[in-house]
Amino acid sequence: MIKAKSVEEFKEYLLQAERSSRTAEQYAHVAALLTEWLGRAEPDNEKNQLLGFKEHLKAHYAPASVNAAIAAVNSFMEFSERPDLKLRAIRRQKNMFADKDRELTKAEYSRLCKAALKTGNDRLYHILITLSSVGVRVSELQYITVEAVRERTAYIDNKGKLRIVLLPNTLCKQLEDYTERHAIKSGCIFITRRGKPLDNSNLLKEMKKLAEIAKVDKQKVFPHNFRHLFARNYYSAYKDIVRLADILGHSSIDTTRIYTKESGDVHRRQLDKLCLDVSNR
Repeated sequence: MIKAKSVEEFKEYLLQAERSSRTAEQYAHVAALLTEWLGRAEPDNEKNQLLGFKEHLKAHYAPASVNAAIAAVNSFMEFSERPDLKLRAIRRQKNMFADKDRELTKAEYSRLCKAALKTGNDRLYHILITLSSVGVRVSELQYITVEAVRERTAYIDNKGKLRIVLLPNTLCKQLEDYTERHAIKSGCIFITRRGKPLDNSNLLKEMKKLAEIAKVDKQKVFPHNFRHLFARNYYSAYKDIVRLADILGHSSIDTTRIYTKESGDVHRRQLDKLCLDVSNR
């Protein structure tokens, strides 16, 4: 089953299906782990071998990571023309609250921006304010172009979906100043030294260094967390989850709800305000 179709062919299959390069990398990695597992497993029928792999995942990874891996396995089974071997995702109760240890606050965001300016990292500063002002993914920064800033509108093509992102005037003015200082006349504003669009790996190391300078917990500072910060700020201000889903490019509001979760401490304070005091004191 596995040997007939290589992991590299699977990765190419995903890219041809217009899955993101990051998804293709992650799914191919899981397929490679599965191949290694099957090579070590005791001879058995194929379904039992896959169920053994599932149990192995459950013993070593968090439920969300297990389900992500199962999604990759199932995609690999489709590719291998063996849909009968698909696995069921593990059922788990949805977490109502955000992880306080990973939730980036406005105050921490402010410290990061000030640290970027203080250290002279002009590009990183403008990336931070862009991600947190419009909620785009890092892979979508390539659509924040000189032309888009001029029109105050970015047309983002991601995962086969085209959406319009309106750019705030305040952000556009800052980006116009930035492009003028750096003599960027057209095209993508944020690119690598080789002229390619930025990706998560390009930014992660840079952001971790900035977190250390700004004295912000490093586990809170990663590119996608600024998209979460935007989502929480938007929902806190307008309470319009349908519009927010459109802005973020989500097909399901259930996905958007993940972005608008608040920490348990925030929820507890809300409950304290609602508490009915029936004492006679």
